Amino acid sequence: MPTSLLVQALALLGAPLAGLTGVLGLRLRRAATLGADREAGLRERVAELEERCAELARVAAHDPLTGVWNHRHLQLTLEREVERCRRRAPEAAAGARGGPAAPRSVAVVLLEIEGFEAVNAEHGRGRGQAMLRDLAQRLSLEVRRTDTLGRYGGTEFLVVLPDTGAAGAAKVAERLCWTVRRHRLLDWSPDPWAADPAPPLGNGLSAAAGVAVLPGDGTHAVPLLRAADRALALAKRPQPPLVGRGNLSACAGPGPAALPGTAANRAAVAVAGEGRP
Repeated sequence: MPTSLLVQALALLGAPLAGLTGVLGLRLRRAATLGADREAGLRERVAELEERCAELARVAAHDPLTGVWNHRHLQLTLEREVERCRRRAPEAAAGARGGPAAPRSVAVVLLEIEGFEAVNAEHGRGRGQAMLRDLAQRLSLEVRRTDTLGRYGGTEFLVVLPDTGAAGAAKVAERLCWTVRRHRLLDWSPDPWAADPAPPLGNGLSAAAGVAVLPGDGTHAVPLLRAADRALALAKRPQPPLVGRGNLSACAGPGPAALPGTAANRAAVAVAGEGRP
């Protein structure tokens, strides 16, 4: 084929190929733009789903009435701390042979508040629930950041105290009992129209707490909670005001009841296993 004819044929074929290349390039750019927009949309959707999952996890872990941790979260936290103690035990034993190494411990405080029945009768259930929420939020400020306080059920609260012994847990329990007794309930005033109303001497609430410590009172979550429940029952036994009896430590003396028919303000702490040989 002559060279001139070959050049003419290539020229005729080059124009369509150039147009086709331009079309393909335009389509590729559009596809890239659409892919980038789709990827951005997917990332935004994933971020939204992650935010919703985090919100659901937060709601699932908190008590809807009081706003503190709920029973399920308390159980998971206690089981996690127990497992940490069990993993730490062999290390502590090896350290004891080679040098001083303190074994890891975890304590639980089971706190029960009494007197809200009279509050509900006087102010209504809705107002009583608001008072319970306010008190629960105040109790959550009395523990460390590493501790976990939640609503165990009804007017019972459980505190999980990592790296805490019986003495430290008893102090926390006494502080919580004092907080229950001294906390000013919402709108609690004998005469709101008085120019200078006297502060109430009591809020009508009483509190008792049971303390149990791992590993002395149990090596698993269930026996540890049972020991704390037995200690709570011991703390709720009638006792003379301001007088400790056995392993009971009174942390509040009797105060005048703010509501008719309520018992004197009382708070006691019992530690499981005290007095045991």
